[in-house]
Amino acid sequence: MSRSFLDASIPDLVQKLSTDEKISLLGAPNWWNTTPIPRLDIPSIRMSDGPNGVRGSSHFVSTPAQCLPCETAMASTFDPELVRQVGALLAVEAKVKSSVALLAPTCNIQRTPLGGRAFESFSEDPYLSGIMAAAYVNGLQENGVAATIKHFVGNDQEHERTAADSVISDRALREIYLYPFMLAQKLAKPLAFMTSYGRIHGIHVAEHPVLLKKVLRGEWGFDGLIMSDWFGTYSVDGSINAGMDLEMPGPPRWRTPLLVAHMLSSQKVLDSTLNERAAAVLSFVQKQAKRNPEVVYGDGEERTRDSPETRDFTRRLAAEGMVLLKNESAVLPIQSNEPGKVVKVAIIGPNAKERIISGGGSAQLKPSYVISPFDGLVDNAPKGVEFLYEVGCYAHKFLPTLENFLTAPSGEMGWLCSFYNHDAAGEPTGAPVGEFVLRDTRVKLNDFLPPGLTATWSIKLSGKLVVEKTADYELGLTVAGRAKLFINDKLIIDNWTKQRPGEFFYGQGTVEEKAVVSLEGGKPVDLYVEYTNTKPPGGPEADRSQPALMRGVRLGGCEKINADQALQAAVDLAAQSDVVVIVAGLSPEWESEGFDRPTLDMPGRQNELIERVGKANPNTVVCLQAGSAVAMPWVNDVRAIIQAWYSGNEVGNALSDVVYGRVNPSGRLPLTLPVRVQDTPAYLCSRSENGQIHYREDLFVGYKWYQARDIKPLFPFGHGLSYTTFSVTDLVLVISSPASRSIPFTLDVSVKVTNTGSVAGSEVVQVYVTLPDIGLTTPTLQLRGFTKVKDLQPGHSKTASVHLDKYAVSYWDTRRSAWVAKAGKYGVAVGKSSEDIVLNGAFELKSDFEWNGL
Repeated sequence: MSRSFLDASIPDLVQKLSTDEKISLLGAPNWWNTTPIPRLDIPSIRMSDGPNGVRGSSHFVSTPAQCLPCETAMASTFDPELVRQVGALLAVEAKVKSSVALLAPTCNIQRTPLGGRAFESFSEDPYLSGIMAAAYVNGLQENGVAATIKHFVGNDQEHERTAADSVISDRALREIYLYPFMLAQKLAKPLAFMTSYGRIHGIHVAEHPVLLKKVLRGEWGFDGLIMSDWFGTYSVDGSINAGMDLEMPGPPRWRTPLLVAHMLSSQKVLDSTLNERAAAVLSFVQKQAKRNPEVVYGDGEERTRDSPETRDFTRRLAAEGMVLLKNESAVLPIQSNEPGKVVKVAIIGPNAKERIISGGGSAQLKPSYVISPFDGLVDNAPKGVEFLYEVGCYAHKFLPTLENFLTAPSGEMGWLCSFYNHDAAGEPTGAPVGEFVLRDTRVKLNDFLPPGLTATWSIKLSGKLVVEKTADYELGLTVAGRAKLFINDKLIIDNWTKQRPGEFFYGQGTVEEKAVVSLEGGKPVDLYVEYTNTKPPGGPEADRSQPALMRGVRLGGCEKINADQALQAAVDLAAQSDVVVIVAGLSPEWESEGFDRPTLDMPGRQNELIERVGKANPNTVVCLQAGSAVAMPWVNDVRAIIQAWYSGNEVGNALSDVVYGRVNPSGRLPLTLPVRVQDTPAYLCSRSENGQIHYREDLFVGYKWYQARDIKPLFPFGHGLSYTTFSVTDLVLVISSPASRSIPFTLDVSVKVTNTGSVAGSEVVQVYVTLPDIGLTTPTLQLRGFTKVKDLQPGHSKTASVHLDKYAVSYWDTRRSAWVAKAGKYGVAVGKSSEDIVLNGAFELKSDFEWNGL
């Protein structure tokens, strides 16, 4: 294709386009690409999912990628420059996948820890979220890849997410939920925004003219591309007229030539509006093609990038995001200080040997490698440390995948997937239409089918299964479609003739049907799964089993254990050890797009395991893998707790760095960890009821709620310990006179930070502002600035400075539809967390001012 498009005039191109060509630009040809127009040399550009890695353009045959820590872990660093480097790394990763737009960052608010996608968002606090989002966007876009910030706005839980109306007051909408997007637009200017699934004020955001045209394009001056979330378009004329440029994915459901032409002929959509939407798509494509011609006009191949530098960065990022919540008796770091003495460490827990690197849904990807917690702790152990292991209990929702125990007929790891067309009787016939070796027993077919398939078809998945240990194994088969499992030609599981609806594939598949088989260690058996996209006969299950595009099958399995015996074995091992490290928490099966968590409790018998192990050996360290809060009823039974989040490929190495003290932890909580779910701000109002989700906590999200209600959290927002200690002294406030109408206020806050301990470390200085009495109910403390003093040596001091502007003193006045700052006395609190305030000051604002826009 010629590159004449790169220098073409967009208005001239729009004039040259036929109506059908303009309409085609407003949709997509497939799951990941924009529509090309070869006649005018207009190329297609590819986008890919984020936010913690670049998966590439196929769920079915995924190209392995670097998996970074989740956004909650990124925010825990309280280090915008480090997050900016995340964006830069992901830009390179995107180009390696032939993509020039990343569907990230996620900038929603963790109003409830039970939100299924909480791990994808940075924080409960809008200021921290916005600063981190801006840093992420700048890192991406400075390196040529467009950020698609999402989900604009109010996609803060998953229940009935495509239908529910988020009932939010105007103040909360502006001061909490729109606020991080506003900061990102002011500080980074994302090239694209993705609309959320749900409604605000009764209108789907994808067709909301106030949010898209008045606020985003008007007040904030956004001039980029607005796209829908996948299947998040609900109208033809409504979304086009509201300013939503691109329906995703393709082929479009709404923006077809027939439907849009009908809107044009009835003048529900004007030609001028169609031209605006087409021009927005063309401008976005041209901008990204100009910046990345080698990608857009390249071979389209997706590759895996792996280097020591990338591994080192991911390891450092993961360690920087881990939060040391508790460390009594200095049980951490684990070290062998006496020559010749052996320290016996018991590694226990369902996540210790598992590859838990990310939450589920859009954020999930196929990693290029994984260092498990067990491997990281063992391989990086200091001299004189020895290990024993017990699983203690299981915690999976679906049985673990089996690709590492399967061998395809070619000898490759994984299994062979063969596609077959059906004959007139509906039976597989002829030679395979396509064959692929898959290194994953989660087979997703939503964004790929080989050419040549008829309306009904089947796949056959085959390989040799070899387990390491002779035992009884439980196998499980889950499907969106129909499937059967055979071992050595014997039918083991029938999820074909009769099915039960379940949570698989965003709630559009079946439950996991299970069976127990006896397998001999080292002896291969023939494993075979047959899958079809046809419906089972009769009943409501038939309709649910085959959604239009969500097709797939999942095979899992593991040794069947005696739960009581496994737990007792872990307790016995703990009692014989010097130190215990328990790796517990959640997984992508429990935290994922498509559903919310039902409880704060960790699944299975993990709470019981930790309590009993902690009582057997008080020198117990609990490492929690989760994207948000979990209940810790055992908090007083253990001496140390590390919030390890989802930490990506390098989780094991990073965890070992913190556990052994090679990295002094400096992460801080970007959200409040509650004692119980009843204490959380959104308790009783996090689900859709009669099509509405009531945000009754209003402005009091996260730590603001706990302070207003005088509820003691388990661990407060901003909390995090170190292996050293710090003092923060000498608060100085310098307020400047108004420089102009656009800069009506600035305040410089400075403090002295001193390392009063014995090892180098980093401290986060948090600045909270209290507004004067404005006659409205307002949170007392609101984070309005922070900075991180890095690598401060023992006995050394450094001045830390934080700059505040009009955002720090303003609230949204619903009557004026403007941001307003009132004259009066403002409080400044400097803290190590929202509860640990170490310095207080105040300043006077002499006169009112108001503003709009950015």
